[in-house]
Amino acid sequence: MVTWKNLDTLASYQELEKAEKVNLAAVMTGENGAERVKKYSVPMAEGLVYNYAAKRVDDDVLAALAKLAEEAQLVDKYEALYNGEVINTGEKRLVLHQMTRGQLGDAVMADGVNKRDFYVGEQKKIAEFAEKVHSGEIANAAGEKFTTVVQIGIGGSDLGPRAIYLALENWAKKNDTLKMEAKFISNVDPDDAAAVLNSIDVAHSLFVLVSKSGTTLETLTNESFVKDALKNAGLDASKHMVAVTSETSPLAKSADYLAAFFMDDYIGGRFSSTSGVGGAVLSLAFGPEVFAQFLDGAAKADETAKNKDLLQNPAMLDALIGVYERNVLGHLCTAVLPYSQALSRFPAHLQQLDMESNGKSVNRFGEPINYVTGPVIFGEPGTNGQHSFYQLLHQGTDIVPLQFIGFKNNQCGSDVVIEDSTSQQKLCANVVAQIVAFACGKDDADQNKKFEGGRPSSIIVGDQLTPGSMGALLSHFENKIMFQGFAWNVNSFDQEGVQLGKVLAKRVLAHETDGALKVYSDLLNI
Repeated sequence: MVTWKNLDTLASYQELEKAEKVNLAAVMTGENGAERVKKYSVPMAEGLVYNYAAKRVDDDVLAALAKLAEEAQLVDKYEALYNGEVINTGEKRLVLHQMTRGQLGDAVMADGVNKRDFYVGEQKKIAEFAEKVHSGEIANAAGEKFTTVVQIGIGGSDLGPRAIYLALENWAKKNDTLKMEAKFISNVDPDDAAAVLNSIDVAHSLFVLVSKSGTTLETLTNESFVKDALKNAGLDASKHMVAVTSETSPLAKSADYLAAFFMDDYIGGRFSSTSGVGGAVLSLAFGPEVFAQFLDGAAKADETAKNKDLLQNPAMLDALIGVYERNVLGHLCTAVLPYSQALSRFPAHLQQLDMESNGKSVNRFGEPINYVTGPVIFGEPGTNGQHSFYQLLHQGTDIVPLQFIGFKNNQCGSDVVIEDSTSQQKLCANVVAQIVAFACGKDDADQNKKFEGGRPSSIIVGDQLTPGSMGALLSHFENKIMFQGFAWNVNSFDQEGVQLGKVLAKRVLAHETDGALKVYSDLLNI
């Protein structure tokens, strides 16, 4: 039986606050640093490794974090989640996104069906549809194959699938599994849809409309934009569109779509990449077998999150180090810095995943809390970020914890040797240098050139970014955020903070405004 308590009521948290602070520059210098890098490392799924040597932790801090994990019942709460308890208390819903990639515990029955069977059934439908598109059995009016798939969605219906597509596009080209090019339309700004439509041949394009409710304003507006473009090209829109939605939405049984694939209320948008939301576009782009490899990597990482030993549970360890940095060390932000161009949009996905989940100031019972919760997340791929915002990270007045991601090998398989090293070696050299520079700093009589050091980071290292390792990476961060939400005693699975703006926007469009709302509306000529 799990109990839900605020972080600041836990005895282990009081102990964590009293733990002696680690002098990171001192412990990371010389042989001490070499030993730490070897010691503070834990294997992840799919050959990934989480190394936290450059974090401000030692054995005493880790022992206190282990007590916190136990007292807060973090793994027990994870078990309750995947066994079908109502963890999303705000919306009174189960939380089942892990079940889209595997059965972690007991069979879960909801809405009169076995939910794992339901998700597998939808994946099978998507796979069969994708195979028919790839073979030409499902084709355009002229009997020609579709060559492009365009996802129309916003938020979780866009950010995760887009990030994953970009992550695997070059891998798929190299491995001859790129079946269709994928594009994405998300912003209600008409320039977004217009830019995509102007870059494709609509006659050979298949559009995937993603809206669980079937009422998302931006998505339906963009659907109308696309339908207008198809009509102007003399095409029947219903022969070019599929829907990913819930079985109860107005899109579910509409003749406007070639097919409809279903999700349910137990899959939150930002956690939906392993459901039909990501499954349709990624199976069409890469083939169902590649999407299956991605799911398998995520499932393996989910299994590692079941381990009650903190030092053998990378997602929980990453989560609690983050709680320590946020609540004890007082750091506001976390930067996600992938040294892989393929992960160029992954920080944007994690931005939503983290900030929409744990950006809460009341606990899961609606009571105000007296401690800080989710950090601000931002990031860019290296080495681009080094030439952008690393100045503040190195010498700014705020310390920003850093999450590096790096791979030993690139995806394309080709490289060039310049000045005795390849491009990939130069990339990896930069991330190694940054970790040590942030941790150790540099003394200098010229204060402008002095680096204080003591700036914490961790790194996830893999051999190569593949469908399996991408799935494991996604799952790691989903589970990290889940564990942090459990520790903070917030509901990580609703997002009431996005609702008020939607309500007011509808009032503006209906011209039901007064006060500042009316003046701003007039200013923008609405």
